[in-house]
Amino acid sequence: MDLLREYVQKGSEQAFAALVDRHLNLVYATSLRQVRSPQLAEEAAQSVFLSLARNARSMKPDTILTAWLYRVARHAAIDLMRGESRRQWREQIAFELANMKSDSSEWAHIEPLLDEALEALEETDRNAILLRYFQNKSLREVGETLGTSEDAARKRVSRAVEQLRLLFSRRGLAVGVTGLAAVLSAQAAHAAPAGLNATISAAVALSGAAIHQASTIAATKAITMTLIQKTLIATAIAVAVGTGIYQARLGIQLRQQAQALQQQQESLAGQNQRLQQERDEAAKKLASLQQQLGRLHSDTALAKLRGEVAKLRAESRELAQLKAAAAGNENDPAESAAKSWMDRVKKLKERLAQTPSQTIPEFQFLTDQDWLDAVRKLKQLETDSDFSQAFSALRSAAKNEFAATVQDALGSYAQANNGQLPSDFSQLKPYFSSSVDDSVLQGYEFTQPGTVTEKTGSLIDQDGNYYSSRFQIAQGSISSSTTTEDALHQAIQAFIAANNGQALTDPTQLLPYVQTPAEQAALQKIIQQSSPAK
Repeated sequence: MDLLREYVQKGSEQAFAALVDRHLNLVYATSLRQVRSPQLAEEAAQSVFLSLARNARSMKPDTILTAWLYRVARHAAIDLMRGESRRQWREQIAFELANMKSDSSEWAHIEPLLDEALEALEETDRNAILLRYFQNKSLREVGETLGTSEDAARKRVSRAVEQLRLLFSRRGLAVGVTGLAAVLSAQAAHAAPAGLNATISAAVALSGAAIHQASTIAATKAITMTLIQKTLIATAIAVAVGTGIYQARLGIQLRQQAQALQQQQESLAGQNQRLQQERDEAAKKLASLQQQLGRLHSDTALAKLRGEVAKLRAESRELAQLKAAAAGNENDPAESAAKSWMDRVKKLKERLAQTPSQTIPEFQFLTDQDWLDAVRKLKQLETDSDFSQAFSALRSAAKNEFAATVQDALGSYAQANNGQLPSDFSQLKPYFSSSVDDSVLQGYEFTQPGTVTEKTGSLIDQDGNYYSSRFQIAQGSISSSTTTEDALHQAIQAFIAANNGQALTDPTQLLPYVQTPAEQAALQKIIQQSSPAK
């Protein structure tokens, strides 16, 4: 149907020639079974494809072309037979039967009854037989054409073959289902004579203008005449009228065809101009949208950069004040506190050097402000619990710093790639503001384009302290959370709410907050796992 639409809309002779090549054997074999004459079968095939050209515009989109051509071929062959005299028909049958050879004794009995049996089938069953055995299509192609699955097509073909077998049986012809299918596959479609497709395509091309204009019906009828009729008419014209009149008529036909082609060319030129205008308008809209997208990314990136600069300036001022205070008068309480923070930072770094297992690759992103923040909330830094809380704060800060770095890189990538988002770190690496080790990237993955998620997370670290380490980084957001499937999520949230945000330092602190047997079992398991570490 796509080829037929191309012929109707564009007058494509190549498309119609492809249709002829694809279906000629079916049409010729169907005609030959009726007329028993290769010459008359050729005439019928030519008539069928001219009928296809005339009716192409009025065909419905859901038409199964194979079935349509089969019906038209059968009727055209029958009409052709009726137009011949009984004597000529009998003599032609006797001549052709004497020269035709059958490859199968079963086929010799089946062939005279085949078309009558096919006509008795339901339309869907007949279409299945035609597609499978006359067009040699696979069961998948048969299913696609009939709008069903391959398995449904297989059942449909099997049922149709069984119906044919029953019809032959009622006519006294006993044949098995397997044998009938084999005979149909081998004998149903006779190969058309070489060169017939080229003859038909040329005839359709010459009559293309006449098909679309009612005023040239006589020319179309002339093409569909039988070979015998055309031979007699050509002889009569040559003898009675002469070559001059024939050439004059040929000149008129050629002028008519030239006028039709000129009209088609003008129509196509108009369509081409409209398409060019639509293309230019679409190009302008695309350029405008790209400019708007570029401005949007530029404004967003500028605002984020300004915010980061302001944040860094504030942190720098605060750090400078703390360092100055630590170096000044130690009698001032504020200055004493600042010196105490610096001492705790130094002690924390020394403890971290002694316990490298507490280090994560993201620590390379820590700032001086992050180290201060890790010890500032603690009243002291003496016990293992104090150090565990400080390490937990450092881990969270380091991952936040890394997340901000990834987020900036995502924005830069999107701005450079027309709003597209990356799906792998190999695409994102050139957009990091500073080099990022693979040891950091190995702990994260792209769960979808533009979204980076930490691969692992834990509620309680090796010292028994709760901290959230599950990070998800997107272009416009950074979020951290525990794994949603953890049974103690509700109990931990209740503990934090009841203790004004105080950190969890021991899993046994959750005992008053567990409510269900599942929570109790999960807590006992964590307590057992953390006991050896203590």
